[in-house]
Amino acid sequence: MLGWLGLSRGVRCFLITWLSPSIGCMRGVRAPAILLGGGATLLLSLLWMPALLPIVSRLLLLPRALLSMASGSPPTQPTPASGSAYVPGSVSAAFVTCPNEKVAKEIARAVVEKRLAACVNLIPQITSIYEWKGKIEEDSEVLMMIKTQSSLVPALTDFVRSVHPYEVAEVIALPVEQGNSPYLHWVRQVTESVPDSGTVLP
Repeated sequence: MLGWLGLSRGVRCFLITWLSPSIGCMRGVRAPAILLGGGATLLLSLLWMPALLPIVSRLLLLPRALLSMASGSPPTQPTPASGSAYVPGSVSAAFVTCPNEKVAKEIARAVVEKRLAACVNLIPQITSIYEWKGKIEEDSEVLMMIKTQSSLVPALTDFVRSVHPYEVAEVIALPVEQGNSPYLHWVRQVTESVPDSGTVLP
């Protein structure tokens, strides 16, 4: 009993509020006088009376609840491992235009085989209007959308320039700030190790 009186008024009020739902369900049941005794005696007393079992489950949660009350903030949820979080900008989407589907497929297969890219999407029949050597040109082209690691963009650019039929090949890349994390991790995994052997276009 002295242990109960020794508690601060705030903690006593919290305990009464915490236990009141269970106590309210057992009106008419006389708890033994040793309910407020030592910790071991208290636990034995509660287990001895089946009607008091709801209180046991609440008492088991008291340390966590009291800790939250003392700190003034609710328990925080566990955060995911830092290694599983996507680093914004570590993956890029590169865009290349080709004169026809045959050239686009050859370049696409080559960059995937060399692991300079994880995936290439071909978008056919785009119309490009541009200025070239003082004249306005209009051509039908195929657009390549290439997903790769940002660190591989320079190597990807050099390779495309070496095999592209255009005098000035279009290669532009935009960093991916966010997206589906499993997919972005897959892009990094596929392009993690770049083979040393070159790929010869057919």
